Amino acid sequence: MTAAPDAAEARARSVAPLLEVAGLVKHFRLEQGFFGAERGWLKAVDGIDFTLAPGEALALVGESGCGKSTTGRLVLRLIDPDQGAIRFEGRDILALAGERMRALRREMQIVFQDPYGSLNPRMTVGQMLAEPLAIHGLRRGIGRKERVAELLSLVGLVPAHARRYPHEFSGGQRQRIAIARALAVEPKLLVCDEPVSALDVSVRAQVVNLLKELQARFALGLVFIAHDLAVVKHIAQRVAVMYLGKIVELAPKEGLFAAPRHPYSRALLSAIPLPAPESRRRRLLLEGDVPSPLAVPPGCRFHTRCPYAQARCREEAPAFEDDGRGHFTACHFWREMPPADEFIPRAEDEPSNPRLERLQARFAPAGAGR
Repeated sequence: MTAAPDAAEARARSVAPLLEVAGLVKHFRLEQGFFGAERGWLKAVDGIDFTLAPGEALALVGESGCGKSTTGRLVLRLIDPDQGAIRFEGRDILALAGERMRALRREMQIVFQDPYGSLNPRMTVGQMLAEPLAIHGLRRGIGRKERVAELLSLVGLVPAHARRYPHEFSGGQRQRIAIARALAVEPKLLVCDEPVSALDVSVRAQVVNLLKELQARFALGLVFIAHDLAVVKHIAQRVAVMYLGKIVELAPKEGLFAAPRHPYSRALLSAIPLPAPESRRRRLLLEGDVPSPLAVPPGCRFHTRCPYAQARCREEAPAFEDDGRGHFTACHFWREMPPADEFIPRAEDEPSNPRLERLQARFAPAGAGR
């Protein structure tokens, strides 16, 4: 049984979606040789559907190469899809062009994985934060400088940092600057593409806490792309698990972590490290490598690595089935599988650490980031 959705999740489903994605497809043509002979088509995203409510945090998780980052870029129309529909507040963004699309970009922003690569080394922090304000005609003169100072304070930095360049900051501080730049134009949707994977472990919690605080404060719709389920557990309200360009399971966070249904979701959860050395948990080990997106297996894409695969899995692709409570699963036999209790981490596996809890409480606000 999955956990009953809490009041926030029930409320999110009752309001009109902020973002709707239906049948989204993106294939990349690969060429080789001097004359550009076709090598094949890489199926990065191969037909996915999801919605995002205003103020909701949805996590996209999966192994590298499963299509998470491509999905984030498609949603923002940084690249155009081959098929499918993307609606933002009911508007078909694929039908927009020119100034209308440029105006909509104010409402949809992104935070990239590498904070050093996403910041212009030739511009000061103040110039970078003022640039989106200038592009969209927001604030002028002294008002723009005040907004820059406000943004820096919002992410735990000080106004004096506006005169510095990116190389003068640590990785955590640079990511805070990237977050401030994304928030400068007051967006409604924020896509975070693995925003903490390039940071030291000691800094990740601070940045995740900052994002969680800002998301709640400004009622941001958040698409959080990650491969670290331990991080996802702290920030997301719903989780979509991707494999080879498809979403194989989509559920409220509590339901997925308590009772994962897809074998791939179980394998991911069983791989979360246990902080208590004396704790024991069975690992669901997957055999073989992830198939190439140039040669996607027929039927269920996961059948080549699935310990529960049967003949039907090799021939027929499973439907993305809803159980009526918002828990979607793409697996023919999820009802017949044994309980997932032996694979998933439990709260009792995590030892109490009062000192760590005090430190986390101390740095939970934006604070003076590293």
